[in-house]
Amino acid sequence: MASLASTPVWTDRVPAAAVIRLGRVALAAVATYAPDEVLSMPADILRNFIGGEWVAAAAGAATREVRNPATEQLLGHVPLGGEREVAAAVAAARAAFPAWRQVPPVERARYLFAFKRLLDEHAEQLAEVVTREHGKTLAEARGSVQRGIECVEVACGAPSLMMGYALEDVARGIDCEAVRQPLGVFACIAPFNFPAMVPLWFFPFAVACGNTFVCKPSEQVPLSQQLIFELAAQAGFPAGVLNLVHGGRETVEAICAHPEIRGVSFVGSSPVAELVYRAAAMHGKRVQALGGAKNFMVVMPDADRPKTVAALAGSAFGCAGERCLAGSVVLAVGGSHEWLRTGLREAAQAVVVGDGTAPDVTMGPLVSKAHLERVRDYVERGVAEGAELLVDGRAAQLPARGWFLGPCLFDRVTREMVVAREEIFGPVLCLASVPDLDAALAWIATHPLANASSIFTDSGSAARRFKYEVEASMAAVNIGVPAPMSFFGFGGAKGSFFGDLKAHGREAFDFYTDRKVLISRWT
Repeated sequence: MASLASTPVWTDRVPAAAVIRLGRVALAAVATYAPDEVLSMPADILRNFIGGEWVAAAAGAATREVRNPATEQLLGHVPLGGEREVAAAVAAARAAFPAWRQVPPVERARYLFAFKRLLDEHAEQLAEVVTREHGKTLAEARGSVQRGIECVEVACGAPSLMMGYALEDVARGIDCEAVRQPLGVFACIAPFNFPAMVPLWFFPFAVACGNTFVCKPSEQVPLSQQLIFELAAQAGFPAGVLNLVHGGRETVEAICAHPEIRGVSFVGSSPVAELVYRAAAMHGKRVQALGGAKNFMVVMPDADRPKTVAALAGSAFGCAGERCLAGSVVLAVGGSHEWLRTGLREAAQAVVVGDGTAPDVTMGPLVSKAHLERVRDYVERGVAEGAELLVDGRAAQLPARGWFLGPCLFDRVTREMVVAREEIFGPVLCLASVPDLDAALAWIATHPLANASSIFTDSGSAARRFKYEVEASMAAVNIGVPAPMSFFGFGGAKGSFFGDLKAHGREAFDFYTDRKVLISRWT
């Protein structure tokens, strides 16, 4: 396979499809075409990666357009496969499993080291692909790519993290040991908000443990996984160990039902997470289904004002609010309300909205026109319910083309309002007043979702009580985005998570292996 090092670099006039290799054929560079001209150019249909080969979709298969949300430029078409494509990928993965399982863990780790090196070398190109297909700023894309690479780095520790334990003479003449063994084929169903990072939460750990894998990226943002699987192929993974299948709902249903897939990892909204959990578990699979969020941020009167405001604004408006760790509701305790109201309004008004490739832009577009309309509907609901719209992102000066919405800030929000209860997944922040920490914790406890939550305070007593009582599985003190590093587990509680073993970290090695206990006596 040709080196990606020779792939053309990005320019302001080159769309993503011009520099992404779709299968074994590189698209022609179109640096001479202006954006409007590119819109009318034919775009290639992406291919699946099955059994070490780039495989074209079946003739006549339905496809979906992939567009740059900042410019609406057509980047390509993604095939909407289904049971047939999943069956082919699983067959390739199942055939590769016996030999891959027998590869010593230290040798499997060497494939991952090679893969990590290639990801490092192409991190900037990958970040640019993420920005073009998703819309987040280049700085945000770079950060997400680095987080994904760190997961590969942790998975390289498989020789140590897969070790079992033993005890001799558990009874007279009898020894006992416990070992971790891979299970077979695993799969992931990835979301649109972090197209490069989230699949890397899963498949590096799975293959490090000796399993084989089928990845289904979001049909809205499939291009970065095309590049990642090109790099995986260059890293030398044997054919069938890693497979990529594009598709929509039919593909998801096929993954959940296929009898030879042993476990499924999912990230998305809570309603879909529950459906995936039920469907996959009903077919006897292990499941980790990471769902939605309504993240609360409690601010005590003694919090550091400038740092708190900056952290809250970054949490709510970073990545255009399209992340499960985004701050949604600020619970202002006591006298903190007035300075939060002023500070957050100024911070929201200072956000620069535009194409994420521009150096001065601090917030990009929403991922699609449909999602933009959904978030705008929530803003209208909040106004109708009586919340005070301090900053109206709908009225901001926005680019003429693209799916943009400026930051929106509500004040005087009550817990009964839709904007305070439902996951919006956009740049909308709610501010509410509560008399004390008791009231803040009580509000949080009544909500059915519990993904992440933060407190801002200089009080060790308040911080300890918050950490002790809050139900969210990812909690923080004086941090706006409580994202665990890749050597810790990632996942929520209550309606934000379905399953028992979280993503990445040590728990990944539990999810992707069976602990077999061996008892022996020799006479």
